[in-house]
Amino acid sequence: MVLEEQRFIHEDLERLEQAIADRVAEEPRNIRERLSRDHEISHLLNRIEEQSKRLLEIYKDADGARDHEIQAISTGEQFEEFYRQLDEIKDFHKRYPNEPVENLERAYKRRQPGEGEPTGMEIDTMFTGEEGYGQFLDLTRLHEEYLNLPGIKRLSYIQYLDVFDAFTFPQLPIKRNSKLSEKYFKYVGELATYLEEFIKKVRPLQDLTKLFASFDNEFEKQWEENQVPGWLEETTENGTLGPKTEGSGEGIWCADCEKEFKNENVYKNHLNGKKHIRAAEARKAAGDTSDRPAPATTNGTHRLKERAVAEREHRIRSLARALDPERQATRVNVERKQGMTERERQMELEAMLAESENFGGDRGNDMSDDEGEERIYNPLKLPLAWDGKPIPYWLYKLHGLGVEYPCEICGNFVYMGRRAFDKHFSEALHIFGLKCLGVTSNTNLFREITRIEEATKLWEKLEKDRKKERDLRDNVVQMEDAEGNVMPERIYLDLQKQGIL
Repeated sequence: MVLEEQRFIHEDLERLEQAIADRVAEEPRNIRERLSRDHEISHLLNRIEEQSKRLLEIYKDADGARDHEIQAISTGEQFEEFYRQLDEIKDFHKRYPNEPVENLERAYKRRQPGEGEPTGMEIDTMFTGEEGYGQFLDLTRLHEEYLNLPGIKRLSYIQYLDVFDAFTFPQLPIKRNSKLSEKYFKYVGELATYLEEFIKKVRPLQDLTKLFASFDNEFEKQWEENQVPGWLEETTENGTLGPKTEGSGEGIWCADCEKEFKNENVYKNHLNGKKHIRAAEARKAAGDTSDRPAPATTNGTHRLKERAVAEREHRIRSLARALDPERQATRVNVERKQGMTERERQMELEAMLAESENFGGDRGNDMSDDEGEERIYNPLKLPLAWDGKPIPYWLYKLHGLGVEYPCEICGNFVYMGRRAFDKHFSEALHIFGLKCLGVTSNTNLFREITRIEEATKLWEKLEKDRKKERDLRDNVVQMEDAEGNVMPERIYLDLQKQGIL
């Protein structure tokens, strides 16, 4: 029944679109919920793509089954085809009485905690503990493989995070020929694979196929134009192409000896050797004076190996640029963990595992009846971080957030921690409180003053000092009138202007 299948697919597509709209309308509370929602939407989009392809095949009707069924319904007895298909359906259900009926509305409905399997279970097994639901990179195993490469200097994990996508000297002190080894090729392959899988997990809704294709096109263009960093070629003295490296002439072919030399100095020294002279004379006697290039099989195979390694290096560089925010966050997280004690690390890990285990059905018991918001277990009343969770206790103690600093000028407002207290002296609330007390200028002089009485006394003292300074400045020059009256110069000039004197 082609028409029934066609109708079913149309209904399925509408249900899928509605399911995606319902999930997009939701606002995730944390990164775990956001990733879970995005992966669900990604699966639904893949389902839409598969069903759309099947629907197009039905409309194309390559075998003519759809036209045949339409003709059978539209011609002949009006209800004959209807009852025939009805009998087929009844016969099917008689043979398979326990066959479940697919309910599209229930299949794509957003499951809430307590309605079947917990939501987000796929996300729990997708990331390692170090990755923190896609917030950070986990390159610890690759860092160990990097340190085992020949000729590599010992680097800490933080240093490795800065240079893992650098494949040229001096960041990577490995010679060009050494990069063709199986160990190095395996390392760059595993690193590129990890970055690809990571970006697929953290960005399920991005068109990664198009992104990867742009990486490949960029590499093809650079390779054809001989612009790939670390894999440039230049023309050697005998006219053949050889790799371009710092301070060496690798890949120089000697047409007389039919031998390739990896070092330019070795090639020049062998020109004076007896073996080379005899080979050159024998070749000249045979009348062969043309410069024979290196065998195509040798150069071609060597270049293909270089291309394979260079392609993986380029893929790593491109993915590292795309994952730059996660890379910087990883560096900050590693530095933060290095400043923690072993007990604090263990407590943080236990808290993360407890959150992962209780995220499903138990979360429904912690919902507020009034607002429907998740209750956060915070017995110490710690401040909340950017993700809505309490900050670590060690950070709370480090910044002294448990110390209260009241300010009477700000209406007895209490500031938690020295940093917030120092910052509030330049904020609008404190300045407004000073203005209400009559302080209109030089508010910086009132720093560290929180009591109204102290601020008032200081302002009165400042006013007295200003008045005294004005009086002293005005009484510096004394004038005497014709009658012998002594007065300040300012008053004398005023009276003179008025014609009193």
